[in-house]
Amino acid sequence: MQASRSLLTASISLCALIGLWGVIDPAGLLAIASTIVDQYFVSRGWFVMLSVTLMLLFCLGLTFTKFGDIRLGADTDRPEYPTPTWIAMLFAAGMGVGLLFWAVAEPLTHYHFAREVFPAPIAAEQALLAANFNWGIHAWAIYGTTALAIAYFSYRRGTPMLVSAPVKNLFPGERWAIIVGWFSDFMAIAAIAIGVAGSVAMGVFQVADGISVLFGSQTAGPVLIGAVFLVMIAAYIPPLLVDLGSGMARLSNIAMILAIALVGYTIVLGPSEYLMNSIIGGIGTYISVVIPRGLQTFTFYGNEANMWFRDWTLTYMVWWIAWGPFVGVFVARISKGRTIREFVLGVLIGPTLFSTIWFGAFGGVGLYETLNGNGELLAMTQTSVERMTFALFDRLPFATLTTLVTVLAAFLFIVTSVVSAAFVLGTFSTGGDPNPSVRVRVIWGGLLGVLGAAMILSGSLQAVKKLIALGALPFVFITVLLFACLVRALLQDAKRKPTHADR
Repeated sequence: MQASRSLLTASISLCALIGLWGVIDPAGLLAIASTIVDQYFVSRGWFVMLSVTLMLLFCLGLTFTKFGDIRLGADTDRPEYPTPTWIAMLFAAGMGVGLLFWAVAEPLTHYHFAREVFPAPIAAEQALLAANFNWGIHAWAIYGTTALAIAYFSYRRGTPMLVSAPVKNLFPGERWAIIVGWFSDFMAIAAIAIGVAGSVAMGVFQVADGISVLFGSQTAGPVLIGAVFLVMIAAYIPPLLVDLGSGMARLSNIAMILAIALVGYTIVLGPSEYLMNSIIGGIGTYISVVIPRGLQTFTFYGNEANMWFRDWTLTYMVWWIAWGPFVGVFVARISKGRTIREFVLGVLIGPTLFSTIWFGAFGGVGLYETLNGNGELLAMTQTSVERMTFALFDRLPFATLTTLVTVLAAFLFIVTSVVSAAFVLGTFSTGGDPNPSVRVRVIWGGLLGVLGAAMILSGSLQAVKKLIALGALPFVFITVLLFACLVRALLQDAKRKPTHADR
């Protein structure tokens, strides 16, 4: 009990301090974050890529071994959710508003860089590959490993759904394990809070720009951004006052349906043949290089390529690690009854396939225009990336309707993410309570708002990415620790005889 109280106090204090610092002195916070993150990426980028790739190989390897038959729960348990619903929930939790924001902007930003090195067709192919890689199977390997560790120990060994549970279970009563466990939960809270706050900032930027597009304004001013931020807080506070139930799940499903409708609309009403070729070609290129690309650090390509690698791929990998404990707990909760093989294949393949279709469609439209002489979207990568998705829809029929749908989907993704994150943060900070008190949930909702405000005041998306990376850096090592604990537990349990609880 004392440990839980100290964790709650320490974590709330840290997040409040960072949030207030960001509100009072955003430039100072950004300068320190940039210095720390840049130095870490220079010295430890290889470690991040090696760790993430090993997690991917481990998860894939499980599907070919006897461990793949192990059920997350008792052997008689069966999945609570149908597989399509389960995969949709995975995707909504793990990606959400980020894909809406970067749908067009990221492939074209990569193209802007790659065209200085490659001929235009190869630059376009490499740009799409980079986006698919950053949002692809390596991200889901991070989520999958974290979720599998939490789910395995929770459902097979009866531990609470905490990041600290695996190490405490494997080394019961050890003082070092208690200290490491406390620190793991503490850093998980920091990573979740800062990571979700970054998504809040991106969501506010995109919703504000969508509204400004609807009203014919050239930019979203600070008044509109502030108003959207306050409306978003007003929308997510009430759900924190009640239990997290079917209402939030329904909102998440609606957002996912809207996202699927948007990508289908783009393929059908855009240059369909070109986009289908883009999607299929993008999937083929991605599959052919996905494992080697995970170990590529661009050492010999010069300083500019190294900067690109750190600012994009490394930042994304650390970003997914920041979301790892949040998504991990959520995925663990909805995956009881599935075998490890079902779990791994569903977590890795389903969302990754959707991401490649997404970028193949939206990025394909942007590349189609650029390669055919219309450089307007490409120019926007240097001025207003937050508006690029809306600019694309201006080129297709029913632009007003699709803009409204995009704004609504972004808003719903953010609200559901913040509410879910507040519940998970409450669970972590109270020692594993699955239903933290209203007071704790509202406190975390308020702190996420303060952190989100700090991100918005930082003034740029690059600053948001740096701050998210700062929050996640310590959790890189904790993710590796969870990975090691899961391997040890699987080997231990393989040697012992089944008990009545396993049957």
